[in-house]
Amino acid sequence: MSRPCPCTSKKPYDRCCGPYHAGMAQPETAEQLMRSRFSAYALGKVDYLIATRPEDKRAEENREELATYCKSVSCVGLKIIAKEKGGKADDTGIVTFHASLQANGRRTLHIETSTFARENGRWVYVDGVVKS
Repeated sequence: MSRPCPCTSKKPYDRCCGPYHAGMAQPETAEQLMRSRFSAYALGKVDYLIATRPEDKRAEENREELATYCKSVSCVGLKIIAKEKGGKADDTGIVTFHASLQANGRRTLHIETSTFARENGRWVYVDGVVKS
């Protein structure tokens, strides 16, 4: 049995976000993609973070900057606050979440409403609005 998944689903990583990160499965819902991206930040899976952006945005992603960020922050917990669409039959979805993060000995709460869409049949992270 593998370690618990960083997305705080209470499932083992190898039966939750692990198959998505390994390219063995695709998230079927916007929430699954959001959780898998949180886990990717927690585990430094930069290629996955880039691959789950819209095709026309991938070139804008800075691989080194993402890697540095992933190393500098500890992803402590995730709580889904609200979902709008984003199901198996939808083409768009919105997920609002609280991510508990720790950096430089300080814990912060990242609150974001993220927009997701299907691109070539796969969910991608379009953008997010961070609440301060």
